[in-house]
Formats: sequence, C-alpha cells, structure tokens
Amino acid sequence: MSIPVTPARAHALRLALGTLALSGVLAGCSGSGGSGDDGQVEAGHTHAPGQGHTSLAVGDGTRVSEVGYSLAAVKVRERADGIGELSFRIDDYEGNPVTDYVEELTKELHLYLVNDELTVFRHLHPTRDEDGTWTAPFDVPDAGGYRVVTEFVAVDEGGNGDHVVLGRPLALPPGDPGDTAAEDTVVGVTVSEAPTTGPNGELRLVVRDAAGRPVELGTYLGAYSHVTGFEEETGAMVHLHPLDAPDVTEDGSELTFHAEIEQAGDYRLFVQVRVDGFLHTVPVELTVDDASGSA
Repeated sequence: MSIPVTPARAHALRLALGTLALSGVLAGCSGSGGSGDDGQVEAGHTHAPGQGHTSLAVGDGTRVSEVGYSLAAVKVRERADGIGELSFRIDDYEGNPVTDYVEELTKELHLYLVNDELTVFRHLHPTRDEDGTWTAPFDVPDAGGYRVVTEFVAVDEGGNGDHVVLGRPLALPPGDPGDTAAEDTVVGVTVSEAPTTGPNGELRLVVRDAAGRPVELGTYLGAYSHVTGFEEETGAMVHLHPLDAPDVTEDGSELTFHAEIEQAGDYRLFVQVRVDGFLHTVPVELTVDDASGSA
C-alpha cells in the first residue's frame, strides 16, 4: 500500500532516520538511566553526545505543529474536587490521534505548564485513553496567561521514533491555592559553568542544602535531575538531564549537562532534584551567550 507523502510528512520521515530505536534522553541532552523514582540508579547506564540512545527534539514549545504532528483539542475544566483538569490530543499529519509512543524516562509523554512571567511551573505526567486523549489534573496559584508544552517520542508507520516538542498559549483558571508549594528553602542550586549556544555547550550546576553542604541526590524519573528552562522573551524551552552521577565535593554535588541550545538569551531554569526522598523544584537564572560572539 502506498502512503501519500506531504511536505510535512517528508520532513517527519527525514527526522525519523536520525531517531531510531530511542529509549534514553530528551531534548538536546544525554540522560542517566535508572530504575525509577526510588533513588537507585543502574550502574553504567549513562549516555553521552554521539553515542546511542541520543535524540534531539524538533521544536521548542513555541509552535502548535511540527513535522506533521499537532497539539490538538486542548480543553480545561474544573473537576468536582476543585482541581483543574487539562485534556488534549497529539494528532498526526492526517489529523488522526497518535496512540503509539516510545517511553522516555519512564513516561510516554511529559507535560509542562508555565505562566507568562515564568514564576509558576508544573511538570506533569498525564494519562492516555485508548482514543489518544491525554488528561492531567493540575493546580496553579493564579489565573492568567500560561503555556502548555508537550514532549514525546511518537512511533511512525515505519516503527521509528519522532521526538517532538509542541506548545501553545493557554488561559488557565486558578486551582486550589492550598496545594501550591511554598518557595523551597531546603535546597539551593547555583550555576558553576554556563553554556554558550551551539552543539558543544556544557552546563554545570552545584546542589547544596540550606547550610551550603553537599546533598545526596536520588533519582526522579530515572535521572539525577531534570532541568526545564524557558527563554524569557520568546518562551522557547530547553530540557536537559545530567550526563552522569553527581560529582560530590566539599563545595556541593555538581551535575554536568550537555546543553545544545540554539538561542542566546536570558533563561529561567526549573531544576528538579530528589533529596532525602523529597522532590525539590528550584528556579535558577541563566544567561546563554552566543558562541560566535555576536548578540
């Protein structure tokens, strides 16, 4: 049977050639493998740039459609318990719901909600119905302008993985303010090395406790850290995971990330780390300079 190839589909097929048999990392990075969320990591299960299981995503969350995939049927409703619920679909180039995904870092799809001021961030993992509709409960402290971003690896007709990031603006109602976490005062994160734009950028973060001492990091979704960042002017998203286990010194627990960031600018990072069994989300400011030296 012949399948019509539209320009968007041709682009998607070309993308698929570079993203075969994916099972490891997310946007612009390499990830550490693990057994889940219990803080235990499989020995030797790491990935580095240029090695297998490395996938660069198409899209940065500022477009609703990329390479034949679209973020569709986005709806928000309030549940009986007062918590908001977000539903949506990922449609293919023919408008059919996508139902076949490659699991990445223990999940088929990662969902992010961030407000326009970059002061509210949620990393959610929705559930998928058989018809391809995803749903996720959420709570946000303030109504207003937000962006919903989805990151996934869809399986095409040839069995290849298409790694795509889609997003769109969305007006959200407030959830239950009582469920909103206060500012984290237990864990601190600082930048010890900032990346420049281009394929060889490297980000180093140091994690300490409130007294400035190193902390022992567990894993969350199979990685020692998840870093989700947004460029302050455009809203373009980057999502990074550490190359390996943290390097613990008297200065703190240092994590190194491969950071392939195309756009220079000021970013706000949301660094997620697990310490003493608790997940902490710490905002960090980052400036990415142009590697060519031009603004």
